[in-house]
Amino acid sequence: MMKYLLLFAFLGVVWWIWSKRKVSVDSKPSSTRRVPTEEKMVTCVHCGVHLPESEGLIEDGRIYCCEAHRAASRSTGR
Repeated sequence: MMKYLLLFAFLGVVWWIWSKRKVSVDSKPSSTRRVPTEEKMVTCVHCGVHLPESEGLIEDGRIYCCEAHRAASRSTGR
């Protein structure tokens, strides 16, 4: 009976050490994590809101925040 108790205790300790090791490996920062890059901010010529350049709509060298503002600017002739 005592040998089964010791075996059970030994397996419990091994399992506990293995689970702690797994958690510490998973918590390390990933080298494949994407680092955010800086992006130029621009201003919508219609409403003045600031937005990243990649999200802007460009027409005739002017930048708009959305299709509605680009269409509104076309109709007013700006």
